[in-house]
Amino acid sequence: MTRILIADDHALIREGLKQILGMADGLSVDGEASNGAEVIAQLRRGTWDVLLLDMSMPGRSGIELIKQIKEEFPKVPILVLTMHGEQQYAVRVLKAGAAGYLTKESAPTELVAAVRKVATGGAYMSLAIAEKIALDFRSSNSDELPHRQLSDREFAVFLQLAEGRSISEIAEQLCVSTKTVSTYKARVFQKLQLQNQTELVQYAIRHHFLNDDGEPAN
Repeated sequence: MTRILIADDHALIREGLKQILGMADGLSVDGEASNGAEVIAQLRRGTWDVLLLDMSMPGRSGIELIKQIKEEFPKVPILVLTMHGEQQYAVRVLKAGAAGYLTKESAPTELVAAVRKVATGGAYMSLAIAEKIALDFRSSNSDELPHRQLSDREFAVFLQLAEGRSISEIAEQLCVSTKTVSTYKARVFQKLQLQNQTELVQYAIRHHFLNDDGEPAN
């Protein structure tokens, strides 16, 4: 039996995922988490065959959380499930150590296959994302979007700034000083050629990192 840990801060989404996985033979959802701290606690508590991980949860999340998990639990395969269809997310999470990347839109039809694939040591990516990445590699450097030039840490700061978090909140989450976060913020504004917070939020919405109402697209 494949033991699955689901991590998502929305109870309704967790319930929906449990229903999908519960209908498949050989799969069992034996744990849930609603934030990064709970994910780590659950991983320390038991043995898991697959971690189904949302990219945006309260507390440490996203790429930073994936890196922490792979450092402490290198044998646990991580399947990222997100609303983000942007190939930039996929490339970054795979580089961080995730075994698979699936959009929530694709989950009803692809989730079971994706879980089984990563549970047996394979890698999984939805066809739509794979095609976007292939097209991205074919494009010239002059066509590269500014946010693709951000480092992983700069990218993490960019996302949290877009979600309205303060410098001190970001520093606490990333376990760095406020001065360090301010430096990352300055680099983000420079690389994205932004002048203020309003422009940053507009950029995030335009490139589908936030919904039109300014909420995280997760």
